Order: sequence, then C-alpha cells, then structure tokens
Amino acid sequence: MKKILFAVISLVLLASIGFVGCAKKVAAAPVELEMYYYKQENQDGLKKLVDAYTAKTGVKISLLIVPNDSDATMAARAAQGKLPDILQMQTYARVWEYAEKGYVVDISAQPVMKKVVDSSKASVTWNGKQYALPMDYAGIGIIYNKEIFAKYNLTAPTTARELERVCATLKANGVTPFAGLLSENWSVGHFITMIHTALLVGEKNIPVDKFVADMKAGTTSYGVVDTKKLFSALDFYRDNMDAKAAEWGWDQQQAAFAKGEAAMMVQGLWSFGAAIGTNPALDCGFIPYPVYNDVALNKIYADIDSCFGVSAQSPIEKQKAALAFLEWLATPEAQKIWIEDYNLVPAFKGADLSSMKQPFQDLLASVDKNGAYPWAFASYPTTAFEDACKNGAQQYMFKKVTADKVIANVDSVWAAAVKK
Repeated sequence: MKKILFAVISLVLLASIGFVGCAKKVAAAPVELEMYYYKQENQDGLKKLVDAYTAKTGVKISLLIVPNDSDATMAARAAQGKLPDILQMQTYARVWEYAEKGYVVDISAQPVMKKVVDSSKASVTWNGKQYALPMDYAGIGIIYNKEIFAKYNLTAPTTARELERVCATLKANGVTPFAGLLSENWSVGHFITMIHTALLVGEKNIPVDKFVADMKAGTTSYGVVDTKKLFSALDFYRDNMDAKAAEWGWDQQQAAFAKGEAAMMVQGLWSFGAAIGTNPALDCGFIPYPVYNDVALNKIYADIDSCFGVSAQSPIEKQKAALAFLEWLATPEAQKIWIEDYNLVPAFKGADLSSMKQPFQDLLASVDKNGAYPWAFASYPTTAFEDACKNGAQQYMFKKVTADKVIANVDSVWAAAVKK
C-alpha cells in the first residue's frame, strides 16, 4: 500500500513539475510589439535599432511604415481600438490630438524623461504632462553639394540675392539648382510653412504661439504675412527644379542629388542620411534657406521632429514592454545606432555627436550662432497642415490653384478644425 501511495505521490509531483515547467515556458515567451513609423528616409537604420533591441531582450518588434496620408490610416486603426503598440508621431499638434483622445500613455513619470533635453519637452507636452519621448532634433534648409559649388567657384548663399546668383550660375552651366519633389505633397508642405514662418517671425515679429492662438480665435488669417513674398518664393523654387519635378517623388529627388545631377535640395537632414546611403563620397554642407537679404534674419527651420509614444489601446503587458523599449533608447548603445546608422540628432542630454558628418555640425553651429525658426506647422491643427498646407502648396506648384485660393482654404480648414 505504501508503495502504491509513494508511486501516486511521485506521479503527482512529476506532473506538477511538468506543469510548472510548461508555465515557465509560456511566461518566458517573448513579447511581440508593432511599431508604426512614417519616416521613410532611413528604414535600414531603424531596422538595425529594432534588431539590436530584439537581440538584447528577445522582444520582437514588427515595423509598419505609412509615409503618406498616415493620419487616415492611424485614425482607422484607432477607431477599431487597434493602434500599433509604439507610435512614431510628429510633435506638438499630433501629440496633443492623441493625448486629448486618450490614444497614448502619459509617460511623464518614466525615468527616461529625465534624460531628455528639457527644452524638448514642450514638443510632447499636453495639459502639463508628457505623452511621448522626444527623439530627434532636426533642421530643414538647403543641403548643397560642395564639390559642385567648388567647381563653379560658388559659395554657400547667405542671402536671397546670393541664392538667385547661385541658381543662375548653375543653370548657365547646365546644372539643375534644386532636386525637386512635387509628386508627394509633404515636402512642399514643409517648404511653404518654412517660408511662412520666416515671414511671420522675422518680418512681422509675430511669435508662432500667438499666431496659432489668433488663428484658433478667428482673429487673423494665414495671409497675415506678405503673401506676395510667400508665393514668389514658391515660384522661384519651382522654376529652379528639373522640368520633370512634378513627376518626381522621394526616390527621384534623392537619386538626382546623390548623382550630382542637382546641386541642392531643400530638405531635412534626414535626406542627407538617405543620399549618402547611395553615394557615401558626397561632400555636403547645410545652410538656412535665405528668405531675406539680411543675414541675421535667415535662420535654420529647426525643432524636435519626431517622437515615440505608447498606445493606450494596447494590453498592459505590451505597454510595459513598449515603455522598456523607450527606456532603452536613451542608452549609449541605442544612441550610437541612432546617430551613426539612423543619422539623426538625438534629444538626450550629453549625446555624443562627434561622429556625425559636416551637415549636422553645420546645423548645430547655425543654431548656436543665429538661432532657429520653430516648426510652426507642428502646432497647426492636423487637417490644416495635412490637407490645406500640403495639398494647397502642391496644387499651387502644379499651377492648378491661385495663391488667394490656398490662403482661403487654409483659413477655412483651420476654422473647421477648431469647431470640432
């Protein structure tokens, strides 16, 4: 009887051990996360970042890219309660919108927030709390090919008149001044808002936050700036692109610049990273787009570009895993990949930028010397920028709408967004 009882107890113990073993195996299964991102310019860099984290932790992160019209895609996912676990977002207005709707988690108390540059926190703050991790300080301006400039004895233009002379010399020698990108609306959307902000702050001396507040109150217009100068800048930009620029998308723009077919491109420094990916020998510089003939008023259009938020629609265990990934992004290992492989300037205190190429050093030197114009478009209502500014500027460049029509449409779309 004792033998039988001992056998039964042994079987029970073995079964228990087996059950515990199975339980441990289930608990040890790696979490799988989905990350949405819109920056298409260096997908290999982001993949390397994610792969390094997976190798370190076992947490798998699948990447979902939506480079254009991402707002509609994410709105549809949000309506289904299925937002990706990690969200790359544009700062300011997009963060405000998602925070107000309860789409993203408050990360104010997370340790990683103590590691970011304090001035960057405003870009992800809503109602006094931070809802995303500021990730990259970026500038939009002119990336220029130093070799082509040297060939024709040109110096980097610091005024609007100098830019006109540079373009005239390049065209006289059969070189396209600007690599264009008009078939995708986002790039020219950046351009019109860059010029608008320079005219608003530099000439009218109206701070961006006051302008945005006045637009919200309905007491001003997008045409508060000198619209003749605004649209003359768009005309000049279009007239100095390749004749086929209306058909050119991202790939064509990058290829034309990387091959030396165009001497300049008006872009964010993320484009430099993409260009040297196909032509590592490119020797480039980075300067503000000169709107004025007064050098002091020509400033880089620079701010915190993108950030990472955690979906409030994700299960708690996935939220915790996503927050752990955000924490890891501040480590030296992750920052090294972000800087050297993703070619972006991180928003963390004490980041080592010594390995970054000259255009990034030019960005920081220009900001240190002359300051910067903030990315005003990031404070616009989402539809005002996505629908009215981007599409309006693109249609104007295609000569399908007038300048007055663009301004009127921005005003009406902005007003409609305020009423919602």
